[in-house]
Amino acid sequence: MKKVMTGAALALTLGALPALAADEVKLQLKWVTQAQFGGYYVALDKGFYEEEGLDVTILPGGPDIAPTQVIAGGGADVTVEWMPAALAAREKGLPLVNIAQPFKSSGMMLTCWADVGIEAPADLANRTLGVWFFGNEFPFMSWMSQLGISTDGKSETGVEVLKQGFNVDPLLQRQSDCISTMTYNEYGQVLDAGVAPEELITFKYEDQGVATLEDGLYVLEEKLEDPAFVDKMTRFVRASMKGWKYAEENPEEAAGIVLDNDASGAQTEAHQVRMMGEIAKLTSGSNGALDPADYQRTVDTLLAGGSDPVITKEPEGAWTHVITDAALN
Repeated sequence: MKKVMTGAALALTLGALPALAADEVKLQLKWVTQAQFGGYYVALDKGFYEEEGLDVTILPGGPDIAPTQVIAGGGADVTVEWMPAALAAREKGLPLVNIAQPFKSSGMMLTCWADVGIEAPADLANRTLGVWFFGNEFPFMSWMSQLGISTDGKSETGVEVLKQGFNVDPLLQRQSDCISTMTYNEYGQVLDAGVAPEELITFKYEDQGVATLEDGLYVLEEKLEDPAFVDKMTRFVRASMKGWKYAEENPEEAAGIVLDNDASGAQTEAHQVRMMGEIAKLTSGSNGALDPADYQRTVDTLLAGGSDPVITKEPEGAWTHVITDAALN
């Protein structure tokens, strides 16, 4: 009887204690809420973060939000960023470190009208090309440098670079011969505008050998000196990759989860389902760990920028397997 009473008293005592608070994590996205970030929303919706003892807040990006500035100012613990922008920021003094790489392939393309006589990359010379800036121009500039095509607007055989907004209007309105597109987003927008695929010619950066890594997870280097932070990021990456693999296998459900989290109401079901299907092609083949060969290809591409390279020297300490080794093995 005494043992029974003691056990009951212990249960009452434990029940009276507050549950351990989950560790908070703020994730800054590179862009607005869309299927490009489906794995994180799936992990949140399915309770994968909660299972790891995490309270995750996903912060959408936008045209006026620079992820590197947000994390530099302490507004996020981890951010989604393209490696060219992250390495450029690191060289300028912001010590970003890649802790995981959910995206194995690049979705970046140059999409051109087929009726303007562009059949090969060499034909891009003396054309007007739409290019995204704010860090997204780096792969394009390196590609043009490798082709020997000037982008300064002064050469007769160079290209005129049109600073492209985050839409496809310059192509539709014939303001440029080509524009920057992602396989999972803007290319579909062009088709949705009534343009047939056979009216276009596309150059995938992957096919041109100048693809750079996109949508990696980055933290500040000094944070990795804290064992508690490393443990938190280990759990975060493990849950995130579980979310990504679920999204790959269930693209329509994942798209629905993204739509449920879109506070703006700007996204459509058809567009997000198509986007999730294309995103799944880019995350396929990655377990979350950065492939050193992919990293080196990115660095080599960025260093090959001629007189105006994205980075001027081989980076040191720009990535680590510490998190993914613990999270995935």
